[in-house]
Order: sequence, then structure tokens, then C-alpha cells
Amino acid sequence: MKITNFPIEFEQALPILRSIEAAGFEAYFVGGSVRDTIMGRKIHDVDIATSAYPEEVKKIFNRTVDTGIQHGTVMVLDHGNGYEVTTFRTESTYQDYRRPDEVTFVRSLKEDLKRRDFTINALALSEDGQVTDLFSGLDDMEHKLIRAVGEAEERFNEDALRMMRAIRFSSQLDFDIEPATEDAIHGHAYLLEKIAIERIHEEFVKMMLGTRPNLGLEKMIETKLTDYVPGFKAEHLALKKLLALDLTPESEIEVWTIFAYVFGYNQSTTTKFMREWKSSNQLTEEVARATELLTKVTANKVDNLALYQAGEVAVIAADHVAQIFGLDVETKVLINQYSKLQIKSKKDLALSAKNLLMENVYQPGPELGKVLQYLEENVVNNNLNNTYDDLLASAKALKEEGSN
Repeated sequence: MKITNFPIEFEQALPILRSIEAAGFEAYFVGGSVRDTIMGRKIHDVDIATSAYPEEVKKIFNRTVDTGIQHGTVMVLDHGNGYEVTTFRTESTYQDYRRPDEVTFVRSLKEDLKRRDFTINALALSEDGQVTDLFSGLDDMEHKLIRAVGEAEERFNEDALRMMRAIRFSSQLDFDIEPATEDAIHGHAYLLEKIAIERIHEEFVKMMLGTRPNLGLEKMIETKLTDYVPGFKAEHLALKKLLALDLTPESEIEVWTIFAYVFGYNQSTTTKFMREWKSSNQLTEEVARATELLTKVTANKVDNLALYQAGEVAVIAADHVAQIFGLDVETKVLINQYSKLQIKSKKDLALSAKNLLMENVYQPGPELGKVLQYLEENVVNNNLNNTYDDLLASAKALKEEGSN
């Protein structure tokens, strides 16, 4: 196969390939960027593989950075862009199911492609557009199949995360997993416990934001990978309930809100769940708020204060997840109701603590905090107008009531 029209990302990187070849070495675009170019998908990272060893690459270019030189990777800086150039290599055993015990640099493209995960990723593209396909990746692409390079058991023993990657690609590309590869995932699912949860987290979110998240989740259940990720093993009935829905999350917050809600979590258990997945504090807080809001939607207890406490990001997520679950709330009702709030945060109040102190209405202390909370909640519930004069008058009235 020959590609005649390169995407702009490859066009910009062609001088790197040509410089390496001019020095007497081989150089190719490799991996997912080649796959996505053939499929007409937007490419993200441009990866280059070469027969030149790292020190030889550094001699060819004026500006380089040793980003992963122990594994053969040198970053070449060119006209404001950085390109990772990696030497052809073979890898030894993987005692920890994540990283090779030893990397050996080689001059052979075939040896380099043999170590890659799936046939559709074991493709190399030369600067003249010729595709090197040694493992029938193009056929698998045509038949929409995810197939391991060589023996699937070996690939998953080398890096157990590849099992999640297979399912993620299945969801993203709407491909089936070749039976022997799927069987190997089922047989080696327990190895997922050897992988850092942060790496699983990344693959899982990409899977859920793919073209067919239902397919990805179904494959995880069938291969028992769900038994080896936080919070899922005891929730098979809830997970199967999700398979009956049209899962269309549009953000990572929505992904996790879907699971926290179907698992019946409250704010506390949602927070615990998210921490087990090593989520950021901000993501954890947003998911907990969105889940809490959905619980109130289910109980028909959504009011202005509930929306205000959730915040805009959680409201948007909850609104869409409510549609996914078919809850009794019209599309964008929550968003529209939130947009009509007089204030979206405490700093939007027309009257501040500083104002009350300057007006000599209150002195510093707990009473000042309580009156500000009172004003905030009443503005949110439209019992007060968010104007300086109205809020000041209300604060003074509260002061007088407390003095009587």
C-alpha cells in the first residue's frame, strides 16, 4: 500500500526522516499515527522509528533532548515542534508485566515491529508513502479486527495494560477483538492487578469516550477485567444494567458520574471510589457533586440551592447523564434553571463581609459568617434581590432581630 497524501503533521515532520536517511540510516513514521492516517482519522502524536542509535541521532540534529534515551528515545526539536525519534529495539522478559527488563537496540525494522502490541499498530510508513505491513495489519484494519502481534499471551505477559488497550481500541475504532486475542485477555485478566491504576484509568476513560463505549464495557465484563479494577467486581448487575442503555458520555466527569450513580453511591462513597481510581481532587469533587445532584433528580428534590451547590460543571454533566438514564427531566432543564440563578458563587454577592464591616453593621466573628450564609441562600432561592441596598437592609434587619 502507498499513501499519496500525507496529513500536515507528517508533512511537517518529513525533514526529520530525510535528515536521518541522508545520514545513511532508515527512518519511518510508525504506530497509531500511521493507522489513523490510513483510516482517515485525525492523528495526534507523530512517532518516528529509526535504525540509527540514540547517539547517532543526536549527531544528526543540532537540538535534541534525552527524553527516554535508556529506551532509545530522543526528542528532536525542529521549528517549534518536538518529535520523538526511537531506535529500533528488541525487548527481553517483563518480570513486572509492565516494563522490559532489558532493551537492545537493533538495525532491523522487522525486529522492532515484532514487539508491538497489535497488528494495526505494527505499521511503518516511509517518506515516499510506502506502508510496511509485516503482520497483516492492513487486512485486520479492513476486517475491523484487533489482533495481537504474534502470540497474544506473550504480548499480555509483557505488558498487561495491553488488554485494556485492546478493549479501548475496540471501543474507539468500533472494531471486534479477534477470538484468540480475546481468549488471551480472559485468561490473563488477573494480570491487570499488576498495573498501576493511573495507567488503567487513562485507558478506561478513553474507552468510555470512544465510538462504542457499550462494546468496550461489554468486553470488559466478558473477559473478567471488571474483576480487577476498583469498585467493579461486586457490581456486575449494575454494570449489565448499563449495557441496556445508550452510553454517550461527553466528558470524563460524565464517565465517572454514570458509574457512581448506577452503583448507588452518595457523596462520601463516590469520593472513596474516585480516590481508589487515583483521580484528581477536582475531578473527584465534580463527580461527587454531579452524582449527588442526580440523586436529588431521582427523588424530585432539585431546587435552586441544589443546583447552586453542584456548580456549573456538575450541572452540565448531571443534565446529560440524566438523559442517558432516562430520568424524568427534560433535556437541559437543569442547565437552564442553573443559568437563571442570580449568583453562581459567593463572590457574586453584591454585599461582602468587608462591606458589612465598613457599614459598622457587624464585627468580625461567627455572626458575620452566619449572616453572609443567610444572604447567600436567600439570594439563590430568590427570596432576596442581589443588590447592595437590599442585602444591606436585610443584614441590618437580622442584626436588629438578634438584639431584641
